[in-house]
Amino acid sequence: MPLDIRQFPCLSDNYGYLIRDRETGAVAAIDTPDAGAVNAMLAREGWRLTHILNTHWHLDHAGGNLALKARWGCRIIGPMGEAEKIPGIDEAVGEGDVVALGASTARVIDTPGHTRGHIVYHFAGDGAAFVGDTIFALGCGRLFEGTPEVMWDSLSKIAALAPETRLYCAHEYTAANARFAVTV
Repeated sequence: MPLDIRQFPCLSDNYGYLIRDRETGAVAAIDTPDAGAVNAMLAREGWRLTHILNTHWHLDHAGGNLALKARWGCRIIGPMGEAEKIPGIDEAVGEGDVVALGASTARVIDTPGHTRGHIVYHFAGDGAAFVGDTIFALGCGRLFEGTPEVMWDSLSKIAALAPETRLYCAHEYTAANARFAVTV
């Protein structure tokens, strides 16, 4: 696997992710819930941020963009369908686009439902998909800008990924989702 993946807590229930291409040393933050937490993990690992890959526009996913861009001069990539809402965006991407992080590549999958423009970054060569707020342990993202049918189509795209694909979600809602599930 050419990617190193680090997961760390941010805010009250977000996960932050840093991914590093082993061949080139390129580093991306998958979403930026908290610039301070991202910077702390970068310092701990001794890594330099080169990219931000936003899954959608919500503040708990793009709120650290501008501070991180100011510090690191990194490139911000985000969903084409909501580019105007992504702070500091440099490149807008959509379904089927390929995003390069050093020698590693991710295919973009449009997964609207939680937001209209939500996307997933699928690093097939590493068996990793960063799914943002599309899916969580025992649940899916709240439908702020989509319908159940739209979300079902998005979840079906994720279900079609190779079975060994690891899904990296953006929140820790497992206990709350389990409490809800037993009431249904």
